[in-house]
Amino acid sequence: MEKQKERKRIIPKFKINFTIVAVILLIILGICITPKTFQNDTYYTIKIGEYIKSFGIDMMDHFSWHENLSYTYPHWLYDLLTYLIYSVANFKGIYIATCILSAILSVSIFLVNSKLTKNKAISFLVTLGVLYVLQDYITARAQLVTFIFFIWEIFFIEKFLQNRKIGYAIGLIISSLLIANLHSATWPFFFVLFLPYIGEQVVAVIADTILYQKLNILIFKTKIKIFSKKNPEKAEKLQLELNKRKERISEIKIKREEANKNPYKIFIKRNKN
Repeated sequence: MEKQKERKRIIPKFKINFTIVAVILLIILGICITPKTFQNDTYYTIKIGEYIKSFGIDMMDHFSWHENLSYTYPHWLYDLLTYLIYSVANFKGIYIATCILSAILSVSIFLVNSKLTKNKAISFLVTLGVLYVLQDYITARAQLVTFIFFIWEIFFIEKFLQNRKIGYAIGLIISSLLIANLHSATWPFFFVLFLPYIGEQVVAVIADTILYQKLNILIFKTKIKIFSKKNPEKAEKLQLELNKRKERISEIKIKREEANKNPYKIFIKRNKN
């Protein structure tokens, strides 16, 4: 018995950190789902990046059959960065960069989910599902970078609503600026991700206001003013009815607040942030 106790003391206890294991597995998975082949857009991206480095952005299309066509460079920054990588390490460098971005996307999905839901196991499973759906879109294109920023945008929104720290608001502004320069075609979607939060706020405001009941109160108050001089008795009856309606409204508000503490399906909360 004493020898067994001594062996237990000698053998160290190793605790496996789930987050570290999940991150390592997701990095490996992100690299594995990155294709070795490139799309046609990759070659175009390199050429645009080369032109920007040499001549800058002149808002003209120099790679068309037609002359003097105006052109808006939708992802000039990504094109430039891709060309710089290509000029240093050729197509191998672009492939490695795509693997790194794919790994960052994988880890970002997991970390944001685990920070918001507090359940790492479910977050890991959700991340696997997301990567399965996104695997056809993992390629050397600007969309891969914007996917990452959209994931962190949701994180910044959620955290800002929780504690209103200015750092999260700054994160949203920086994300918006980077998306606009890395892939401007997807920039409007930056605001689409705000819509569920705006919708919740609108519903919460309407629910708290109880427009129908307040309209009734306004009508009652108008009637009381009219009848206070002509028919005082009727004005008193209307006042009593008005008091009852106000009590009913306060009871409805109390019940709603209690229901929101233990919601069954939908939790709608008014948020000053």
